[in-house]
Amino acid sequence: MKSAFEADHPTKRFDDAALVTLRELGFDPVPVDIPADIPVGPLGIILQAEAAASFDEITRTNRDDLMTRQGRGTWPSNFRSARFLPAVEYINANRVRTLLMERMDRVMDPVDVFIAPTFARNLLLVTNLTGHPALTLPNGFRDDGTPVSISFVGRLFGEVELLAVGKAFQERTGFHSRHPPQFS
Repeated sequence: MKSAFEADHPTKRFDDAALVTLRELGFDPVPVDIPADIPVGPLGIILQAEAAASFDEITRTNRDDLMTRQGRGTWPSNFRSARFLPAVEYINANRVRTLLMERMDRVMDPVDVFIAPTFARNLLLVTNLTGHPALTLPNGFRDDGTPVSISFVGRLFGEVELLAVGKAFQERTGFHSRHPPQFS
């Protein structure tokens, strides 16, 4: 499988520079494979149901109508439609989620923290489903001034190591203290 860093993507030059920075800091980045054989996308119904449960009162009292963005794919619509998810689908998705959690635990066994392009291979969905702590930090600015980011993922309950790596990266790069020109 092609590494997220080998694949061509819009933030590749920034992501590659982040790897150089980590090496300069004394870290030894090694490739890890985020489980690709588990269908992560369909597990999004779990997060949809959990979000809807968290905002259930807002939906039941129709205050979701007051939210600015309405329409397909927006949070208010997701809150409403999640009420119609079949229980069997939700339970089966959680069974697959358990497999994903076990696989991610094995992925993290030889490493304390891994780095990945922020939108690599459903990374956000994977970490939300497995509970692995994730830290997304500024990683530079495109030519048009818009910021880009890089993500770090730690072991379960490995926030201390994750934050230490993130702090070292921030101190070396200084991107966290810079702002896009239109916000300066």
